[in-house]
Amino acid sequence: MKPPRRTGSAFEQAEAAFKSVTTKPAAPAPKPAAVPEGKEMVSIRLDRSVLAHFQDDGPGWQDRINAALRQAAGLDEA
Repeated sequence: MKPPRRTGSAFEQAEAAFKSVTTKPAAPAPKPAAVPEGKEMVSIRLDRSVLAHFQDDGPGWQDRINAALRQAAGLDEA
């Protein structure tokens, strides 16, 4: 006759202790990021002379047009 199986043997206790110190705790759920005020791609018709004026200074002409529109709309903080 087999001896009854022992529960909580030294091996099982050692394995449980090992797992408790080597298992990473579950990471908390990430907080949803606030959606920053971004830019939106639009299509707009501008006079060629207006476009040429902003493009004459080289790269960044779209940012300059945006800044001019913000100023005209009274949205500039300055």
